[in-house]
Amino acid sequence: MELKKLIYTVQDGIAIITMNYLKNLNAIDEPMADELLYVVDAAEKDPAVKVVVLKGSPKAFSAGGDIGYFYQLIQAGGEVNMDGLISKVGAVADGMKRMSKIVITSVCGAAAGAGVSLALGGDFMICADNAKFILAFVNLGLVPDTGATYLLSKSIGTARTMELAATGRPMSAEEAKALGLAYKVTTVEELDEVTLAFARKLAAGPLISYKNIKKQLYDANYADYKKWLSETEVPTQHECSASMDFQEGCKAFMEKRKATFEGR
Repeated sequence: MELKKLIYTVQDGIAIITMNYLKNLNAIDEPMADELLYVVDAAEKDPAVKVVVLKGSPKAFSAGGDIGYFYQLIQAGGEVNMDGLISKVGAVADGMKRMSKIVITSVCGAAAGAGVSLALGGDFMICADNAKFILAFVNLGLVPDTGATYLLSKSIGTARTMELAATGRPMSAEEAKALGLAYKVTTVEELDEVTLAFARKLAAGPLISYKNIKKQLYDANYADYKKWLSETEVPTQHECSASMDFQEGCKAFMEKRKATFEGR
């Protein structure tokens, strides 16, 4: 596959996936989801890959969904059906947890919407001190996707997950570290080197042990993840994306005004 929105390299046992579509701050659309699926599968199958790093740009990890695209559809009177996209990013999320290689997410700048989910989807998250996590779905009349509700509720409990999901407030890198979501927080300037130093350490470690630790954790905590993604996440997001509230939230975001939701 020709990669247009990602850069994928493998060197010294480390696969680096760089989201590289700065035009819309690495927002995830179906072509990017297809590319993510491809590289996650490629890394899993490549015996030369020992550790995987997923990163964005210095300005933003990922802005989440492509709201501008949805806005254009709404303005043109078209139907917004996210089922295909949600299914694909769900497969990426499950693939990151299911794969036998340790995945490190390296987060600089904003991670919003599905960008939060991808950042949380690795086995270790290393953040720059300017990282900011925003479950912004609720501001558009949507629900979290790409596994965010599932992963967060298992990590920090239902009360904290509800608070972050229902308010959409930003969470800082330091708060993510205090909650146990981030493994380490460093400076923007040192993020790449700190991430690569940790990746090199893991790549020199007992890979069969790591593989089986991941399998134990997956079977203990995520065995129903794929089923939940398809049977809970897709239909709940489908209902929300078909609502007038979503249309209003999307228009308000693009028009830089406060949304007026009516619960329909």
